[in-house]
Amino acid sequence: MNNYLKYRVSFFKKIACLLVLVGLHITAEAQPVSYPNKQIKLIIPFAPGGASDFIGRIISVKLSQILGQQVVVDNRSGAAGNIGMEAAAKSAPDGYTIYLGNIGTIAINPAIFPNLNINPLRDFIPIAQVVDVPSALVGNIDFPPNNVTQLITYLRANPDKFNFATPGGGSANRLEMEVFMKLTGTKMTHIPYKGGGGPAAVGLIGSETQVMFNTLPSVKQFMVANKLKSYAVTGLTRQPGLPNVPTMIELGYPEYKTGSWQMIMVPIGTPKDIVNKLFEAITQVMTMPDVVERIVNGGANITLSKSPVEAKDFVAAELKKWSGVVKESGAVSD
Repeated sequence: MNNYLKYRVSFFKKIACLLVLVGLHITAEAQPVSYPNKQIKLIIPFAPGGASDFIGRIISVKLSQILGQQVVVDNRSGAAGNIGMEAAAKSAPDGYTIYLGNIGTIAINPAIFPNLNINPLRDFIPIAQVVDVPSALVGNIDFPPNNVTQLITYLRANPDKFNFATPGGGSANRLEMEVFMKLTGTKMTHIPYKGGGGPAAVGLIGSETQVMFNTLPSVKQFMVANKLKSYAVTGLTRQPGLPNVPTMIELGYPEYKTGSWQMIMVPIGTPKDIVNKLFEAITQVMTMPDVVERIVNGGANITLSKSPVEAKDFVAAELKKWSGVVKESGAVSD
């Protein structure tokens, strides 16, 4: 074979190889996403029994049905939610670990814990906000004050003699009480627990502490059963099932118009097609009538992001807002 023919054969072989590679690339691009093909883990950074656990378990069951793979709840409590948040952030970005962040871990902890290794916008991709959770101001059943006015008077007369509980040092509930004490001129000792509906509520019922702000789903059952005194709720309106419990706004405290939001997130680097698939699945879950009914009756409100981009913008705004609140309140990690 002369050199010319050898060149022609070599040239066409190269073209053929190139066409095969292009064809494989096109075929791969056209392939439907195979995710998920194994079990998915949902990390909740608090103990069972609280608002995050309540919301996360509802979502996990429905996501399992939609995605065709089991979504297993993994409660990683401790350090005001930082242990679970760090575990989620350092997981493989493959869609098989998802994280239920909230206002405390995502927006408040970065300001309260100066040595925190996690930056929410650097280490996570926000997928969708799912709920906003009002809080309740509640007291031990044997604590003398029966309403907020009496509570303020009693605490002013007894500075530093009583304890207030929180689900963690960096929780929104902790800041709610810090703001309350600043507005009312009262002083109490902070007792942080590793979760709200379980540890903190049990501690309050057992007289380890006397009063607390806690997420409504964490304590609503105890309020209805008269195991805790019901002083007030946050948010714009009174809550279903608690018609006689006033809002903090009604009582003259407009600072308490919001609650504790919760958001589904994944580690940074998770492929965009998986992010989009999870967003679509979460949107389906949060618009199911039975899910809406359970969440509303449990004391939370559905607040679904329109897109992951909107979710990211929301997180950025909340980080800025709560860093200012932390600075103004003077709250520090315990």
